[in-house]
Amino acid sequence: MKKSLVIAPFCLLAAACSGTADQADTADAPVALVTLGRVDREALAPQTTLYGATEPGPMGKLSLNAPAEAVVTAIDAPVGTAVTQGQVIARLVPSPTLRVDLTKAASDANAANAALARAQRLRADGLASNAEVETTAAAARSANALRASLAGRSAALTLRAPAAGVVDTVAVTIGDLIQPGAAVASVSRTGDMRARFGVDSATARALKPGMALSIAASSGRPALRVPIQSVNPVADPQTRLYAVFAAVPAASGMVIGETLTATVGTHQATITPSIPYAALLDDAGQPFVYVVTGGVAHRRDVVIGPTGGERIAIIKGVQPGDVVVVEGGTALEDGMKVRTK
Repeated sequence: MKKSLVIAPFCLLAAACSGTADQADTADAPVALVTLGRVDREALAPQTTLYGATEPGPMGKLSLNAPAEAVVTAIDAPVGTAVTQGQVIARLVPSPTLRVDLTKAASDANAANAALARAQRLRADGLASNAEVETTAAAARSANALRASLAGRSAALTLRAPAAGVVDTVAVTIGDLIQPGAAVASVSRTGDMRARFGVDSATARALKPGMALSIAASSGRPALRVPIQSVNPVADPQTRLYAVFAAVPAASGMVIGETLTATVGTHQATITPSIPYAALLDDAGQPFVYVVTGGVAHRRDVVIGPTGGERIAIIKGVQPGDVVVVEGGTALEDGMKVRTK
């Protein structure tokens, strides 16, 4: 009997110690601070991502060409310069050959005009026929036209911006001898800009004019929502991609050459369970989420579907009404307790 009295207090003490240890373990168990979201059913259309850049519109790139053979003497507006209409971009002077041609044209015109005046006097005296006068008159008109043409082209050797915009290219350097019609510079007109995206053949077939593009710029400006203008049915021979075009509003603040990313729904929307995109995690290529029940987070591997804005469809792994971790999931482990922020 005394022996049992000794054992009983010991057992009670052991039980008390065990209970204290269990409570301490529970109190010390890690608890993650998270934000939760709910699995809902909604219609999400598959989204295709396009990559491209801004470029001048169909009427947005203006070329400045040499009106005659000339020598470049100055570049007033190098590439990237914002210019107003009429601002000087480049200055040229007549080449030696053009100067000779101008001198000869002026001499020929003077001689032709003198011959016409002589023929008209002879006709008045009855010494020349009307046909002779008309012949010399035609020669004078031709010589005068050539002189005027060369003089006009010589006077146009100061090249000015035909419209407000940005100098896109300069194809010459100071001292260059350039031929008539040679490109000197180009200006991208302000306010006439479009987005160009390259897509594969399957995507090109799925896209139609009028479909809405959500365009995001690399500069971080707010996204634009604009319709597709056209889809080129012929692939680029170098890239093998098909061009998709959309107009960029002048108020967008974008500039020529800015890198763009766009999304577009290419298929009919289907109703599926969906979660906030931020709730989706990845483990070596396996997407998963944490579903919270009874204050405890449990990992669920999932099969994902189309993305629509800030939500993503889940084909398998969760059910409507499940509560998932949206923020704080990266610090969780399967079976960890959570509390909400």
